[in-house]
Amino acid sequence: MNLLKKGCIACREGTQALSAKEAVELLKQLSGWEISRDGKWLQKSYKFKNFVQAIAFVNRVGDIAEQENHHPDIKLGWGYADISLQTHAAGGLHENDFIVAAKIDLPVQ
Repeated sequence: MNLLKKGCIACREGTQALSAKEAVELLKQLSGWEISRDGKWLQKSYKFKNFVQAIAFVNRVGDIAEQENHHPDIKLGWGYADISLQTHAAGGLHENDFIVAAKIDLPVQ
């Protein structure tokens, strides 16, 4: 199913992480995202012309994270933002991570 049509579900400690195969299948629905070598993080780097654009992007990501109640780790600096997603309750990747990633990449309306 299309990730953009889904919403994140609440996870509890002990939630099952995706298998490597499941994660790779979901990754096919995203552009420019990578799974970390250990298979526990979904990551993407974004480049901007200046700090103002980078911080505006991070603020938009924050709004998405609040709407989905699923929050990424963000590294922000002049002209860049690095986004890392993981479902801590699962100790790895969950469909929620891919849902948020897909919504982050939606064009700004």
